[in-house]
Amino acid sequence: MDKTLSGDGTSIAYRRRGDGPPVILVGGALSTAADEAPLAALLATRFTVVTYDRRGRGASGDGGPYAPLREVEDLAAVAAAVGGRVSLFGMLSGGALALEAQAAGLPVDLLAVYQPPYSPGPDGLRRASRRTALLRRLLAAGDRAGAVELHLSLTGVPRETIARMRRAPLWSGLEAVAHTLAHDDALLGDGSVPAARFASVTARTLVVTGGFCTEEARAASLALATAVPRARQRTLTGQTHELAPHAIAPVLAEFFARRVLAGRVA
Repeated sequence: MDKTLSGDGTSIAYRRRGDGPPVILVGGALSTAADEAPLAALLATRFTVVTYDRRGRGASGDGGPYAPLREVEDLAAVAAAVGGRVSLFGMLSGGALALEAQAAGLPVDLLAVYQPPYSPGPDGLRRASRRTALLRRLLAAGDRAGAVELHLSLTGVPRETIARMRRAPLWSGLEAVAHTLAHDDALLGDGSVPAARFASVTARTLVVTGGFCTEEARAASLALATAVPRARQRTLTGQTHELAPHAIAPVLAEFFARRVLAGRVA
């Protein structure tokens, strides 16, 4: 993997695949660049696809106290390293990061997100507050396994599946990045869609929702599509929280193909 330095000097690891207009994939909670590799391979026939380890994960550093702005700077550093003006696809909390980066001025022509996990409405905000409090207690106590279990359970993973995962080799990797769950939680703020801030998003935006998503996820996607000026919403039949690469790849390929010479959108 190549490396670049973020604004605070933290080393951020990234990898390029393919050739064409640059597209950066922004992973969600607990994911690393390796998790984005299957989707990257599908898109690399038409684009230069960039995957990267978000701060505190994989081969990237984790310097200084965390703030969402640091992750915006990380993404900006990766974009600068691969050509400056890019398109973005953000998965789950990675979608929130992609939106925050574009709202902060990152030069992006086309932006796609899949179910950023906001929690609209009074009930959603209460659930988000309880989640934040419990996550902080678990991480403060050093209970990385408990933090991972909390995240998985809140995303709909059955208890018996979590039990099997704990016995699998992948579990140690999840625990290794468990502290970054606090990063994703901070990115989501109080859980509401930051409509005023996202009103400054200038990129043409595609908000994608799974056909089998929860009512909360559907409401959050509709709120996002309303808040972002140039956004439209699309539902992928049969998809859940766990998005299949082969299902989203053709959608993204069609959407990102709108980017033409000189970084303009057709």
